[in-house]
Amino acid sequence: MKKYLLSFALLLFTLASFGQKNTRIIGTWLTQDGDSKVSISQDADGTFAGQIIWLKNPTEKDGSHKLDKHNPDEDLQKRKIIGLNILEKFTYNDDEGEWTNGTIYDPKSGNTYKCYMWFDGNPNKLQVKGYIGFSLIGKKVSWTRVVGDA
Repeated sequence: MKKYLLSFALLLFTLASFGQKNTRIIGTWLTQDGDSKVSISQDADGTFAGQIIWLKNPTEKDGSHKLDKHNPDEDLQKRKIIGLNILEKFTYNDDEGEWTNGTIYDPKSGNTYKCYMWFDGNPNKLQVKGYIGFSLIGKKVSWTRVVGDA
């Protein structure tokens, strides 16, 4: 009986540890230029997504909201930047310790890139790499976790 209880406790610990590693990405992140914040959450299907929740300069010179004006789809060019989903469909790869198979949208250019994210030891610095084609070629940036602020 003790053997079964020990095995059960070990299984629960393993599942809890996986869940913590898997969800470390959840939170609010200040982007590399310090001009926006992205909130990353887990969707109902278990994938991870992120949306812009703050802009340093949220309005144009005329006072209107900043819009997704660089989007190649004209129907989407009237969307507000605040509230825009820029990270989609990331899954956690336990073997690599990365969130992979997702995309990142850059509202400054209107381009969408394949993307993966990981931590280099510091849980408050998220490494984000967007690329086209091969992951060896692309742009890597670091986002900083926002603590105590949404």
